[in-house]
Amino acid sequence: MNLSLKKNPVTSFSHGFLYPFRAGKFIKKHPVLLKYIIVPFLINVVILSAAVYWGLSFFNSIVVHYIPQGEAWYWVTLSYLVWTLAVLMTMVLVFFCFTVTGAIIASPFNDILSEKTEEILTGILNEEPFVFRVFLKDAMQTVMDESKKIIIFVVLMLLLLPLNLIPGGTLPYSILSVLLTIFFLVVEYTGYVFYRKHLSFKDQRRYISLNKLVMFGFGSGVMGVLGVPFLQFFCIPLGVVGATQLWYDLSGGERQHSKIN
Repeated sequence: MNLSLKKNPVTSFSHGFLYPFRAGKFIKKHPVLLKYIIVPFLINVVILSAAVYWGLSFFNSIVVHYIPQGEAWYWVTLSYLVWTLAVLMTMVLVFFCFTVTGAIIASPFNDILSEKTEEILTGILNEEPFVFRVFLKDAMQTVMDESKKIIIFVVLMLLLLPLNLIPGGTLPYSILSVLLTIFFLVVEYTGYVFYRKHLSFKDQRRYISLNKLVMFGFGSGVMGVLGVPFLQFFCIPLGVVGATQLWYDLSGGERQHSKIN
Protein backbone atom coordinates (compact mmCIF):
# COMPACT_ATOMS: atom_id res chain seq x y z
CA MET A 1 0.00 0.00 0.00
CA ASN A 2 1.49 3.36 -0.95
CA LEU A 3 1.79 6.34 1.36
CA SER A 4 -1.08 8.26 -0.24
CA LEU A 5 -3.44 5.43 0.58
CA LYS A 6 -2.49 5.55 4.24
CA LYS A 7 -3.02 9.31 4.37
CA ASN A 8 -6.53 9.16 2.91
CA PRO A 9 -8.96 7.96 5.64
CA VAL A 10 -11.81 7.04 3.28
CA THR A 11 -9.55 5.18 0.86
CA SER A 12 -7.74 3.41 3.71
CA PHE A 13 -11.00 2.22 5.25
CA SER A 14 -12.47 1.06 1.93
CA HIS A 15 -9.20 -0.63 0.98
CA GLY A 16 -9.23 -2.64 4.21
CA PHE A 17 -12.95 -3.36 3.90
CA LEU A 18 -12.46 -5.09 0.54
CA TYR A 19 -9.80 -7.55 1.69
CA PRO A 20 -12.23 -10.30 2.84
CA PHE A 21 -13.95 -10.05 -0.55
CA ARG A 22 -10.64 -9.94 -2.46
CA ALA A 23 -9.73 -13.13 -0.63
CA GLY A 24 -12.49 -14.92 -2.54
CA LYS A 25 -10.90 -13.95 -5.88
CA PHE A 26 -7.49 -14.99 -4.57
CA ILE A 27 -8.78 -18.43 -3.57
CA LYS A 28 -10.47 -18.83 -6.96
CA LYS A 29 -7.18 -17.95 -8.67
CA HIS A 30 -5.27 -20.42 -6.48
CA PRO A 31 -7.53 -23.50 -6.13
CA VAL A 32 -4.70 -25.35 -4.34
CA LEU A 33 -5.95 -23.54 -1.20
CA LEU A 34 -9.33 -25.27 -1.38
CA LYS A 35 -8.02 -28.42 0.30
CA TYR A 36 -7.04 -26.29 3.31
CA ILE A 37 -10.47 -24.63 3.37
CA ILE A 38 -12.75 -27.66 3.25
CA VAL A 39 -12.31 -28.62 6.92
CA PRO A 40 -12.92 -25.07 8.30
CA PHE A 41 -15.86 -24.77 5.90
CA LEU A 42 -17.47 -28.00 7.16
CA ILE A 43 -16.84 -26.87 10.75
CA ASN A 44 -18.56 -23.58 9.92
CA VAL A 45 -21.58 -25.34 8.45
CA VAL A 46 -22.01 -27.66 11.44
CA ILE A 47 -21.48 -24.96 14.08
CA LEU A 48 -23.63 -22.31 12.39
CA SER A 49 -26.43 -24.81 11.78
CA ALA A 50 -26.27 -25.91 15.43
CA ALA A 51 -26.17 -22.28 16.62
CA VAL A 52 -29.19 -21.31 14.49
CA TYR A 53 -31.11 -24.40 15.65
CA TRP A 54 -30.27 -23.63 19.28
CA GLY A 55 -31.20 -19.97 18.79
CA LEU A 56 -34.59 -20.84 17.28
CA SER A 57 -35.27 -23.39 20.03
CA PHE A 58 -34.34 -20.83 22.68
CA PHE A 59 -36.55 -18.23 21.03
CA ASN A 60 -39.57 -20.50 20.59
CA SER A 61 -39.46 -22.26 23.95
CA ILE A 62 -38.46 -19.40 26.27
CA VAL A 63 -38.71 -15.98 24.66
CA VAL A 64 -42.13 -16.38 23.02
CA HIS A 65 -43.60 -17.61 26.31
CA TYR A 66 -42.82 -14.30 28.03
CA ILE A 67 -43.94 -11.95 25.27
CA PRO A 68 -46.89 -9.90 26.61
CA GLN A 69 -50.30 -10.58 25.09
CA GLY A 70 -53.32 -8.30 24.85
CA GLU A 71 -55.65 -6.54 22.43
CA ALA A 72 -55.13 -2.97 23.67
CA TRP A 73 -52.86 -0.75 21.57
CA TYR A 74 -50.22 -0.46 24.29
CA TRP A 75 -50.03 -4.27 24.64
CA VAL A 76 -49.63 -4.60 20.86
CA THR A 77 -46.89 -1.92 20.87
CA LEU A 78 -45.11 -3.56 23.78
CA SER A 79 -45.40 -6.95 22.09
CA TYR A 80 -43.73 -5.62 18.92
CA LEU A 81 -40.95 -4.02 20.97
CA VAL A 82 -40.29 -7.24 22.90
CA TRP A 83 -40.36 -9.28 19.70
CA THR A 84 -37.80 -6.95 18.10
CA LEU A 85 -35.55 -7.04 21.15
CA ALA A 86 -35.85 -10.82 21.43
CA VAL A 87 -34.97 -11.34 17.76
CA LEU A 88 -31.92 -9.08 18.10
CA MET A 89 -30.75 -10.81 21.27
CA THR A 90 -31.19 -14.24 19.64
CA MET A 91 -29.17 -13.10 16.62
CA VAL A 92 -26.42 -11.82 18.91
CA LEU A 93 -26.32 -15.13 20.81
CA VAL A 94 -26.15 -17.11 17.57
CA PHE A 95 -23.39 -14.80 16.27
CA PHE A 96 -21.26 -15.22 19.38
CA CYS A 97 -21.77 -18.99 19.60
CA PHE A 98 -20.79 -19.37 15.95
CA THR A 99 -17.82 -16.98 16.09
CA VAL A 100 -16.39 -18.18 19.39
CA THR A 101 -16.79 -21.92 18.84
CA GLY A 102 -15.74 -21.80 15.20
CA ALA A 103 -12.63 -19.79 15.97
CA ILE A 104 -11.45 -22.27 18.60
CA ILE A 105 -12.15 -25.51 16.73
CA ALA A 106 -10.93 -24.34 13.31
CA SER A 107 -7.84 -22.47 14.57
CA PRO A 108 -5.23 -25.18 13.72
CA PHE A 109 -6.56 -25.42 10.15
CA ASN A 110 -6.67 -21.63 9.83
CA ASP A 111 -2.99 -21.48 10.78
CA ILE A 112 -2.13 -23.84 7.92
CA LEU A 113 -4.33 -21.88 5.50
CA SER A 114 -2.58 -18.63 6.44
CA GLU A 115 0.82 -20.26 5.99
CA LYS A 116 -0.05 -21.65 2.54
CA THR A 117 -1.48 -18.28 1.49
CA GLU A 118 1.76 -16.56 2.46
CA GLU A 119 3.77 -19.15 0.54
CA ILE A 120 1.83 -18.25 -2.61
CA LEU A 121 2.25 -14.52 -1.99
CA THR A 122 5.99 -14.64 -1.28
CA GLY A 123 6.99 -17.60 -3.42
CA ILE A 124 8.93 -18.94 -0.43
CA LEU A 125 7.97 -22.49 0.55
CA ASN A 126 8.14 -23.89 4.06
CA GLU A 127 10.66 -26.70 3.68
CA GLU A 128 10.22 -28.12 7.16
CA PRO A 129 9.01 -31.76 6.96
CA PHE A 130 5.56 -32.53 8.31
CA VAL A 131 5.72 -34.20 11.70
CA PHE A 132 2.37 -35.11 13.23
CA ARG A 133 3.66 -34.72 16.80
CA VAL A 134 4.85 -31.18 16.04
CA PHE A 135 1.58 -30.37 14.26
CA LEU A 136 -0.41 -31.64 17.24
CA LYS A 137 1.69 -29.56 19.65
CA ASP A 138 1.30 -26.42 17.52
CA ALA A 139 -2.43 -27.09 17.12
CA MET A 140 -2.92 -27.35 20.88
CA GLN A 141 -0.97 -24.13 21.43
CA THR A 142 -3.07 -22.36 18.79
CA VAL A 143 -6.28 -23.55 20.43
CA MET A 144 -5.04 -22.33 23.83
CA ASP A 145 -4.14 -18.92 22.43
CA GLU A 146 -7.51 -18.64 20.70
CA SER A 147 -9.30 -19.60 23.91
CA LYS A 148 -7.47 -16.89 25.88
CA LYS A 149 -8.35 -14.19 23.34
CA ILE A 150 -11.98 -15.24 23.23
CA ILE A 151 -12.28 -15.34 27.03
CA ILE A 152 -10.96 -11.78 27.21
CA PHE A 153 -13.40 -10.71 24.49
CA VAL A 154 -16.39 -12.31 26.22
CA VAL A 155 -15.44 -10.75 29.57
CA LEU A 156 -15.18 -7.29 27.97
CA MET A 157 -18.57 -7.76 26.31
CA LEU A 158 -20.10 -8.75 29.66
CA LEU A 159 -18.60 -5.64 31.27
CA LEU A 160 -20.40 -3.52 28.68
CA LEU A 161 -23.81 -5.09 29.39
CA PRO A 162 -24.60 -2.90 32.47
CA LEU A 163 -24.70 0.12 30.14
CA ASN A 164 -28.13 -1.11 29.03
CA LEU A 165 -29.43 -0.55 32.56
CA ILE A 166 -28.51 3.14 32.45
CA PRO A 167 -31.06 5.52 30.86
CA GLY A 168 -29.75 6.36 27.39
CA GLY A 169 -27.03 3.73 27.71
CA THR A 170 -28.28 1.52 24.88
CA LEU A 171 -26.71 3.66 22.17
CA PRO A 172 -23.24 3.78 23.81
CA TYR A 173 -23.48 0.03 24.41
CA SER A 174 -24.33 -0.63 20.75
CA ILE A 175 -21.45 1.53 19.50
CA LEU A 176 -18.88 0.13 21.94
CA SER A 177 -19.93 -3.49 21.39
CA VAL A 178 -19.63 -3.09 17.60
CA LEU A 179 -16.20 -1.44 17.92
CA LEU A 180 -15.05 -4.17 20.30
CA THR A 181 -16.30 -6.87 17.93
CA ILE A 182 -14.48 -5.27 14.99
CA PHE A 183 -11.28 -5.07 17.04
CA PHE A 184 -11.67 -8.72 18.06
CA LEU A 185 -12.11 -9.78 14.42
CA VAL A 186 -8.97 -7.89 13.43
CA VAL A 187 -6.96 -9.42 16.29
CA GLU A 188 -8.41 -12.85 15.54
CA TYR A 189 -7.55 -13.06 11.85
CA THR A 190 -4.24 -11.18 11.83
CA GLY A 191 -3.17 -13.23 14.84
CA TYR A 192 -2.34 -16.29 12.74
CA VAL A 193 0.42 -14.38 10.94
CA PHE A 194 1.85 -12.98 14.17
CA TYR A 195 1.81 -16.34 15.95
CA ARG A 196 3.57 -18.04 13.05
CA LYS A 197 6.29 -15.37 13.02
CA HIS A 198 6.71 -15.63 16.81
CA LEU A 199 5.69 -12.01 17.32
CA SER A 200 4.01 -10.87 20.54
CA PHE A 201 0.58 -9.39 21.10
CA LYS A 202 2.37 -6.10 21.77
CA ASP A 203 3.76 -6.25 18.22
CA GLN A 204 0.29 -7.02 16.92
CA ARG A 205 -1.24 -4.06 18.77
CA ARG A 206 1.45 -1.77 17.37
CA TYR A 207 0.81 -3.09 13.87
CA ILE A 208 -2.94 -2.49 14.22
CA SER A 209 -2.39 0.98 15.70
CA LEU A 210 -0.08 2.04 12.86
CA ASN A 211 -2.70 0.96 10.31
CA LYS A 212 -5.84 1.63 12.33
CA LEU A 213 -8.10 2.85 9.51
CA VAL A 214 -7.19 -0.03 7.20
CA MET A 215 -7.65 -2.45 10.09
CA PHE A 216 -11.00 -0.89 11.01
CA GLY A 217 -12.06 -1.34 7.41
CA PHE A 218 -10.89 -4.96 7.37
CA GLY A 219 -12.75 -5.81 10.59
CA SER A 220 -15.88 -4.10 9.25
CA GLY A 221 -15.56 -6.14 6.05
CA VAL A 222 -15.38 -9.40 8.00
CA MET A 223 -18.42 -8.33 10.03
CA GLY A 224 -20.18 -7.56 6.76
CA VAL A 225 -19.45 -11.08 5.50
CA LEU A 226 -20.87 -12.50 8.75
CA GLY A 227 -24.07 -10.56 8.13
CA VAL A 228 -24.72 -12.03 4.66
CA PRO A 229 -26.73 -15.30 4.67
CA PHE A 230 -24.81 -18.30 3.26
CA LEU A 231 -21.70 -16.16 2.67
CA GLN A 232 -21.10 -16.36 6.43
CA PHE A 233 -20.23 -20.05 5.96
CA PHE A 234 -17.06 -18.86 4.21
CA CYS A 235 -16.30 -16.11 6.71
CA ILE A 236 -13.41 -17.82 8.49
CA PRO A 237 -11.32 -18.78 5.40
CA LEU A 238 -12.04 -15.41 3.78
CA GLY A 239 -10.92 -13.64 6.94
CA VAL A 240 -7.74 -15.73 7.26
CA VAL A 241 -6.70 -15.33 3.63
CA GLY A 242 -7.68 -11.64 3.61
CA ALA A 243 -5.67 -10.91 6.78
CA THR A 244 -2.61 -12.69 5.34
CA GLN A 245 -2.89 -10.68 2.12
CA LEU A 246 -3.26 -7.50 4.14
CA TRP A 247 -0.15 -8.31 6.19
CA TYR A 248 1.82 -9.00 3.01
CA ASP A 249 0.77 -5.74 1.35
CA LEU A 250 1.30 -3.53 4.41
CA SER A 251 4.63 -5.15 5.23
CA GLY A 252 6.18 -4.46 1.85
CA GLY A 253 5.87 -7.93 0.38
CA GLU A 254 8.86 -10.19 0.05
CA ARG A 255 11.31 -7.56 1.28
CA GLN A 256 9.65 -7.27 4.68
CA HIS A 257 9.06 -11.01 4.81
CA SER A 258 12.77 -11.75 4.39
CA LYS A 259 13.66 -9.23 7.11
CA ILE A 260 11.31 -10.80 9.65
CA ASN A 261 12.53 -14.31 8.92
